[in-house]
Amino acid sequence: MKSLKSRSMKIIVYSFYIILLDQVSKFIVLSTLGFNRSINIVPNLLNFTLVKNKGAAFSLFSNYPNFLTIISILASLLLITVILKFPPRSHWNFIGLAYLLGGTLGNGIDRLFKGYVIDFLELVPINFPIFNVADISINIAIICFIIDIVKTKDKAGFK
Repeated sequence: MKSLKSRSMKIIVYSFYIILLDQVSKFIVLSTLGFNRSINIVPNLLNFTLVKNKGAAFSLFSNYPNFLTIISILASLLLITVILKFPPRSHWNFIGLAYLLGGTLGNGIDRLFKGYVIDFLELVPINFPIFNVADISINIAIICFIIDIVKTKDKAGFK
């Protein structure tokens, strides 16, 4: 039982590092670049273009920033509760929960204190929404959960 609680606390600590990386990267880009400017980082691949995203993924629900702030807070509290009450039993689930909590809280902090999320990573060769470290973390979490499902399915002998 003690080891399961220890795993839960490790997830929360790892999530803190993800939040820290997300918030520090946003702060550095904001203080260096400012809004309404773009700088090329990797030619023909990556720009830093700072934008205020009042919506969720792909700017959905942009007209409801307060609703999204409440959803971010509730989702984060639910994740923390799940992590503490039902510690993960697999490696991929552990990593997925850490990244999901870190990404959710990273964007949630922006929503709560700014009323919008700071996005700054722009992939130049494709027409893709500008994103941030928290968004990447949430996508990594989804990949980890998919790997966990596939591995669990394989262990159960299903093919």
